[in-house]
Amino acid sequence: MSKHVNAEEEQLRKEIAALSDIERQAFYAAVRRELKDPDTYAVLNWFLICGLHHFYLRRWLRGAVNLVVFVVAVVLIKTGFGVIGGPLLLGILAIELLALFRSQIIVQDANNKIYRRRLQQLHGEPV
Repeated sequence: MSKHVNAEEEQLRKEIAALSDIERQAFYAAVRRELKDPDTYAVLNWFLICGLHHFYLRRWLRGAVNLVVFVVAVVLIKTGFGVIGGPLLLGILAIELLALFRSQIIVQDANNKIYRRRLQQLHGEPV
């Protein structure tokens, strides 16, 4: 995935560089507010494994599923069903630990999608 994301970013940079100065300035002004920071994503993932980092990237469904699974696991552990809740919590922790280690590429991919969408809007293409 890393090579694909890097190649896509390079292609986007070329397309942005081909814009006129005025278009490029408008483009960067528009995307500046939307771009995501990998460090913020990583911090949200690190402190709480309940899906906040997914909400940060506007991945609402994944964030909601993550939050629900986390809450269910904690409730199961607190109510004496640790045999079910423990592995569930460990499973979500393992998945989110992978996301933490891949935070740079995950956010880079999300930012590429923002760039692509803005370029399409600039050219009048359907998004």
